[in-house]
Amino acid sequence: MSDEVKKAIENHHKGYNCAQAVACAFCKRFGKNEQDVFKVMEAFGFGMGAMETCGAVSGMVAVVGMCQSDGNLGKPATKKNCYKAAKQLINKFEEKNKSIICREIKGVETGRVLRSCDGCIEDAAQLIEDHLSQY
Repeated sequence: MSDEVKKAIENHHKGYNCAQAVACAFCKRFGKNEQDVFKVMEAFGFGMGAMETCGAVSGMVAVVGMCQSDGNLGKPATKKNCYKAAKQLINKFEEKNKSIICREIKGVETGRVLRSCDGCIEDAAQLIEDHLSQY
C-alpha cells in the first residue's frame, strides 16, 4: 500500500469526508494546497450531501483533474483525456464495489452493505495510484 493510499485512510480517520480524504492525499504530489482542496471537496462528501455519487469516487475524479488537466483557461485541450480517465476509473471502482452510489454501497435500502467508507477510500486511492503509475 502506497503512502498516499495510507494517507487517504488516515485523513478519513482524522475527520476528512471521503472525497477530502482521497483528494487531499494526493495534494503534495501535484503541488496543491491541501487546505484549498479540502475546502473544494467538502460538499462532495456523504455522496454530495445526498448519498448520491460516492465521495471517494468524487475525490478520485478530482485527482484525475489535478493530474491531467492542462489548466488552460482560454482553450483547454485536456478535457477528452480527463473524461476518458475518469470513466475508466469509475468503471473499475463500480466493478469492484458493485456501485458508485453512496446509499447503495451503504445498503440504505437493502440492508446489505457493499463496502465500508474506509474500503471505498482505499479502493479509490489505489485505483488512482495504479493510474498514476502509467505516467
